[in-house]
Amino acid sequence: MRALIAEDEAHLADDLVRRLARLWPALEIVGVVQDGLAARQALIELAPDIAFLDIRMPGLTGLDAAKSAPPACRVVFVTAHDEHAVAAFEQAAADYLLKPVSDARLAKCITRLQHTMLQAAPLQTDALLARLQGLLGATAKPEPLRWLRAQVGQDIRLIAVADVCYFQAGDKYTSVVTRDGEYLLRTPLKELAAQLDPELFWQIHRGTLVNAQQIKAAKRDLLGRFALTLRDRPETLAVSRSFAHLFRQM
Repeated sequence: MRALIAEDEAHLADDLVRRLARLWPALEIVGVVQDGLAARQALIELAPDIAFLDIRMPGLTGLDAAKSAPPACRVVFVTAHDEHAVAAFEQAAADYLLKPVSDARLAKCITRLQHTMLQAAPLQTDALLARLQGLLGATAKPEPLRWLRAQVGQDIRLIAVADVCYFQAGDKYTSVVTRDGEYLLRTPLKELAAQLDPELFWQIHRGTLVNAQQIKAAKRDLLGRFALTLRDRPETLAVSRSFAHLFRQM
Protein backbone atom coordinates (compact mmCIF):
# COMPACT_ATOMS: atom_id res chain seq x y z
CA MET A 1 0.00 0.00 0.00
CA ARG A 2 1.15 3.56 -0.81
CA ALA A 3 0.22 6.55 1.35
CA LEU A 4 0.37 10.34 1.15
CA ILE A 5 0.51 12.63 4.21
CA ALA A 6 -0.62 16.26 4.05
CA GLU A 7 0.01 18.19 7.29
CA ASP A 8 1.13 21.81 7.64
CA GLU A 9 2.77 21.21 11.05
CA ALA A 10 6.14 19.64 10.15
CA HIS A 11 6.67 17.99 13.53
CA LEU A 12 3.19 16.40 13.42
CA ALA A 13 3.86 15.09 9.91
CA ASP A 14 7.19 13.61 11.02
CA ASP A 15 5.53 12.03 14.06
CA LEU A 16 2.85 10.42 11.88
CA VAL A 17 5.50 9.06 9.49
CA ARG A 18 7.40 7.48 12.40
CA ARG A 19 4.35 5.93 13.98
CA LEU A 20 3.01 4.55 10.70
CA ALA A 21 6.43 2.96 10.08
CA ARG A 22 6.21 1.28 13.47
CA LEU A 23 2.54 0.24 13.36
CA TRP A 24 2.32 -0.62 9.62
CA PRO A 25 5.83 -1.46 8.32
CA ALA A 26 4.53 -2.61 4.93
CA LEU A 27 3.00 0.80 4.19
CA GLU A 28 5.08 2.96 1.83
CA ILE A 29 4.94 6.73 2.39
CA VAL A 30 5.23 8.14 -1.12
CA GLY A 31 4.95 11.81 -0.21
CA VAL A 32 4.68 14.33 2.64
CA VAL A 33 3.35 17.81 1.79
CA GLN A 34 2.52 20.84 3.94
CA ASP A 35 -0.25 22.70 2.14
CA GLY A 36 -3.52 21.99 0.38
CA LEU A 37 -2.39 22.91 -3.14
CA ALA A 38 0.58 20.53 -2.90
CA ALA A 39 -1.74 17.86 -1.52
CA ARG A 40 -4.07 18.17 -4.50
CA GLN A 41 -1.14 17.93 -6.94
CA ALA A 42 0.33 14.92 -5.13
CA LEU A 43 -3.03 13.12 -5.14
CA ILE A 44 -3.20 13.55 -8.91
CA GLU A 45 0.44 12.69 -9.69
CA LEU A 46 1.13 9.96 -7.12
CA ALA A 47 -2.33 8.32 -7.02
CA PRO A 48 -1.83 6.90 -3.49
CA ASP A 49 -3.95 4.12 -2.04
CA ILE A 50 -4.38 6.08 1.20
CA ALA A 51 -4.26 9.82 1.97
CA PHE A 52 -3.90 11.23 5.49
CA LEU A 53 -5.14 14.81 5.08
CA ASP A 54 -5.22 17.62 7.61
CA ILE A 55 -8.42 19.64 7.13
CA ARG A 56 -7.09 23.14 7.85
CA MET A 57 -4.04 23.84 5.66
CA PRO A 58 -2.68 26.89 3.83
CA GLY A 59 -3.79 27.35 0.23
CA LEU A 60 -6.57 24.76 0.17
CA THR A 61 -8.46 22.78 2.80
CA GLY A 62 -8.04 19.04 3.07
CA LEU A 63 -11.73 18.71 2.16
CA ASP A 64 -11.17 20.47 -1.16
CA ALA A 65 -7.86 18.72 -1.86
CA ALA A 66 -9.54 15.34 -1.33
CA LYS A 67 -11.79 15.99 -4.33
CA SER A 68 -8.75 15.20 -6.51
CA ALA A 69 -8.15 11.81 -4.87
CA PRO A 70 -8.33 8.76 -7.19
CA PRO A 71 -11.60 6.82 -6.86
CA ALA A 72 -9.96 3.93 -5.00
CA CYS A 73 -8.01 6.15 -2.58
CA ARG A 74 -9.01 5.83 1.08
CA VAL A 75 -9.10 9.30 2.63
CA VAL A 76 -8.35 9.70 6.34
CA PHE A 77 -8.94 13.19 7.72
CA VAL A 78 -6.70 14.27 10.60
CA THR A 79 -7.91 17.37 12.43
CA ALA A 80 -8.43 19.12 15.74
CA HIS A 81 -12.19 19.48 15.09
CA ASP A 82 -14.59 18.82 17.97
CA GLU A 83 -15.40 15.30 19.08
CA HIS A 84 -19.07 15.36 18.06
CA ALA A 85 -18.06 15.25 14.39
CA VAL A 86 -15.71 12.34 15.08
CA ALA A 87 -18.43 10.33 16.76
CA ALA A 88 -20.82 10.94 13.87
CA PHE A 89 -18.16 9.93 11.34
CA GLU A 90 -17.18 6.65 13.00
CA GLN A 91 -19.32 4.58 10.62
CA ALA A 92 -17.71 5.93 7.42
CA ALA A 93 -15.68 3.67 5.15
CA ALA A 94 -12.49 5.67 5.66
CA ASP A 95 -11.68 7.38 8.97
CA TYR A 96 -11.46 10.66 10.85
CA LEU A 97 -8.74 11.16 13.48
CA LEU A 98 -8.78 13.80 16.20
CA LYS A 99 -5.49 15.43 17.16
CA PRO A 100 -3.59 14.51 19.24
CA VAL A 101 -3.91 10.96 17.84
CA SER A 102 -3.04 8.16 20.24
CA ASP A 103 -1.24 4.99 19.14
CA ALA A 104 -4.34 2.96 20.02
CA ARG A 105 -6.59 5.13 17.83
CA LEU A 106 -4.08 5.08 14.96
CA ALA A 107 -3.83 1.29 15.23
CA LYS A 108 -7.63 1.04 15.01
CA CYS A 109 -7.55 3.22 11.89
CA ILE A 110 -4.89 0.98 10.32
CA THR A 111 -6.95 -2.14 11.03
CA ARG A 112 -9.98 -0.52 9.41
CA LEU A 113 -7.99 0.50 6.34
CA GLN A 114 -6.46 -2.96 5.93
CA HIS A 115 -9.91 -4.51 6.17
CA THR A 116 -11.42 -2.23 3.53
CA MET A 117 -8.45 -2.84 1.22
CA LEU A 118 -9.06 -6.58 1.44
CA GLN A 119 -12.71 -6.10 0.53
CA ALA A 120 -11.61 -4.52 -2.79
CA ALA A 121 -14.76 -2.42 -2.79
CA PRO A 122 -13.99 1.03 -4.23
CA LEU A 123 -14.62 3.85 -1.81
CA GLN A 124 -16.93 6.52 -3.15
CA THR A 125 -14.83 9.57 -2.28
CA ASP A 126 -17.46 12.06 -3.44
CA ALA A 127 -20.07 10.54 -1.15
CA LEU A 128 -17.58 10.51 1.71
CA LEU A 129 -16.80 14.20 1.21
CA ALA A 130 -20.46 15.09 0.98
CA ARG A 131 -21.14 13.32 4.26
CA LEU A 132 -18.24 15.02 6.02
CA GLN A 133 -19.20 18.42 4.64
CA GLY A 134 -22.68 17.82 6.01
CA LEU A 135 -21.28 16.98 9.44
CA LEU A 136 -19.08 20.06 9.61
CA GLY A 137 -21.63 22.41 8.10
CA ALA A 138 -24.80 21.19 9.79
CA THR A 139 -27.37 23.91 10.32
CA ALA A 140 -28.09 22.81 13.89
CA LYS A 141 -26.38 25.14 16.34
CA PRO A 142 -23.34 23.32 17.77
CA GLU A 143 -22.44 23.29 21.44
CA PRO A 144 -20.01 26.07 22.39
CA LEU A 145 -16.35 25.15 22.45
CA ARG A 146 -15.32 23.83 25.88
CA TRP A 147 -11.67 22.90 25.46
CA LEU A 148 -8.67 24.28 23.56
CA ARG A 149 -5.59 22.36 22.47
CA ALA A 150 -2.40 24.44 22.52
CA GLN A 151 1.00 23.23 21.34
CA VAL A 152 3.63 23.77 24.07
CA GLY A 153 6.95 22.45 22.79
CA GLN A 154 6.34 18.80 21.96
CA ASP A 155 3.31 18.59 24.28
CA ILE A 156 -0.38 19.33 23.78
CA ARG A 157 -1.83 21.45 26.61
CA LEU A 158 -5.58 21.19 27.22
CA ILE A 159 -7.09 24.50 28.35
CA ALA A 160 -10.64 24.85 29.63
CA VAL A 161 -12.33 27.68 27.73
CA ALA A 162 -13.94 28.85 31.00
CA ASP A 163 -10.42 29.50 32.39
CA VAL A 164 -9.52 31.92 29.59
CA CYS A 165 -9.38 35.57 30.67
CA TYR A 166 -9.24 36.91 27.13
CA PHE A 167 -8.25 36.13 23.54
CA GLN A 168 -6.14 38.51 21.48
CA ALA A 169 -5.39 38.32 17.76
CA GLY A 170 -1.77 38.45 16.56
CA ASP A 171 -0.13 38.46 13.16
CA LYS A 172 -0.25 34.69 12.67
CA TYR A 173 -1.57 33.40 15.98
CA THR A 174 -4.28 33.97 18.57
CA SER A 175 -3.03 34.53 22.11
CA VAL A 176 -4.97 32.66 24.78
CA VAL A 177 -4.44 34.41 28.13
CA THR A 178 -5.34 32.63 31.37
CA ARG A 179 -4.68 33.54 34.99
CA ASP A 180 -1.50 31.45 34.92
CA GLY A 181 0.01 32.22 31.52
CA GLU A 182 -0.30 32.79 27.80
CA TYR A 183 -0.58 30.21 24.99
CA LEU A 184 -0.66 30.48 21.22
CA LEU A 185 -3.18 28.96 18.82
CA ARG A 186 -2.96 28.91 15.04
CA THR A 187 -6.74 29.25 14.79
CA PRO A 188 -7.74 32.80 13.71
CA LEU A 189 -9.69 34.81 16.29
CA LYS A 190 -12.65 35.18 13.94
CA GLU A 191 -12.91 31.39 13.62
CA LEU A 192 -12.61 30.93 17.40
CA ALA A 193 -15.28 33.56 18.07
CA ALA A 194 -17.81 31.58 16.04
CA GLN A 195 -17.27 28.58 18.34
CA LEU A 196 -17.46 30.41 21.68
CA ASP A 197 -20.48 31.17 23.86
CA PRO A 198 -21.36 34.80 22.96
CA GLU A 199 -22.91 35.35 26.40
CA LEU A 200 -19.59 34.46 28.06
CA PHE A 201 -17.10 36.02 25.64
CA TRP A 202 -17.66 39.62 24.57
CA GLN A 203 -15.88 41.29 21.70
CA ILE A 204 -14.45 44.61 22.91
CA HIS A 205 -12.08 45.31 20.03
CA ARG A 206 -11.54 44.01 16.52
CA GLY A 207 -8.74 41.83 17.90
CA THR A 208 -9.92 41.14 21.48
CA LEU A 209 -12.52 38.88 23.10
CA VAL A 210 -12.87 39.06 26.88
CA ASN A 211 -14.42 36.62 29.34
CA ALA A 212 -17.30 38.66 30.80
CA GLN A 213 -16.85 36.96 34.17
CA GLN A 214 -13.31 38.36 34.30
CA ILE A 215 -14.40 42.01 34.01
CA LYS A 216 -13.80 43.77 37.32
CA ALA A 217 -14.49 47.34 36.21
CA ALA A 218 -14.83 49.52 33.11
CA LYS A 219 -13.03 52.86 33.50
CA ARG A 220 -13.83 55.80 31.24
CA ASP A 221 -11.30 58.54 30.51
CA LEU A 222 -11.94 62.20 29.67
CA LEU A 223 -12.23 61.40 25.96
CA GLY A 224 -14.96 58.83 26.58
CA ARG A 225 -12.74 55.80 25.95
CA PHE A 226 -13.20 52.70 28.10
CA ALA A 227 -10.53 50.39 29.51
CA LEU A 228 -11.29 47.19 31.41
CA THR A 229 -9.58 45.92 34.54
CA LEU A 230 -9.69 42.17 35.10
CA ARG A 231 -10.07 40.00 38.17
CA ASP A 232 -7.17 37.62 37.51
CA ARG A 233 -4.82 39.65 35.28
CA PRO A 234 -2.90 42.88 36.00
CA GLU A 235 -3.14 44.39 32.50
CA THR A 236 -6.01 46.55 31.26
CA LEU A 237 -7.84 45.98 27.98
CA ALA A 238 -8.83 48.81 25.65
CA VAL A 239 -12.41 48.95 24.37
CA SER A 240 -12.86 50.33 20.86
CA ARG A 241 -15.60 52.89 20.19
CA SER A 242 -17.57 50.28 18.23
CA PHE A 243 -18.11 48.26 21.43
CA ALA A 244 -18.22 51.06 24.01
CA HIS A 245 -22.03 50.78 24.24
CA LEU A 246 -21.59 47.51 26.18
CA PHE A 247 -20.20 49.43 29.16
CA ARG A 248 -21.98 52.77 29.25
CA GLN A 249 -24.44 51.53 31.85
CA MET A 250 -21.79 49.94 34.08
